[in-house]
Amino acid sequence: MAAGTSRALLTRQSLLAAARQVFCSAGFNDAAIADVVARAGASVGSLYHHFGGKADLYLALYEEYANRQEQRSARAVAAARDAGERDPIRLFVAGGRAFLNGCWVERDLARLFLAGGGPPGFDLLVRRRNREWVRRNALLLRAEPAPRGEALVLVLTTAMGEAGHEVALCESEQAAGELADEVLTLVARIGDGAPAPLDDDPGRAIPRPLRGA
Repeated sequence: MAAGTSRALLTRQSLLAAARQVFCSAGFNDAAIADVVARAGASVGSLYHHFGGKADLYLALYEEYANRQEQRSARAVAAARDAGERDPIRLFVAGGRAFLNGCWVERDLARLFLAGGGPPGFDLLVRRRNREWVRRNALLLRAEPAPRGEALVLVLTTAMGEAGHEVALCESEQAAGELADEVLTLVARIGDGAPAPLDDDPGRAIPRPLRGA
């Protein structure tokens, strides 16, 4: 990697890290570009070079967070499959647990983004992401092309998103882990119509309590 490219990447990451602190502290509307560049040790010109402005910086921060959440879930589902799990609902639970874990580990961003708000176009971006999430979950759950199957995927996906917000708002890791367990147990019951003993689930990717503080 060329030295100039490396410096550009470092500047971009510094700006994103600073923006995370500023947006999570002040919210989008009250966040100031001057505060971001001061925390990053960068210039206003470098911020506009990399992101084009405050709105683009916020959207980039969301995209990176959403990508990390998707990767967490995908790795958890892959690990469950590698462990021999084939039941679609249990695979969904494994991915859901990783998603909720991410909501706790990155609870500052989860609170910021899941609470809504943001620049013009942010709601559209979130809806587009959510539709893609529903589509992938439909493939995972092998939902039949019937109203009941579509409704099940929508209910489970929506429940997971709402649960992520509540997990992020918990006051302790223990409370977050207990809430995640309750949600995932209910999701398993809704999905297969019977109680699922998640503590004995070989597809469980992340143990209780949630990791990271």
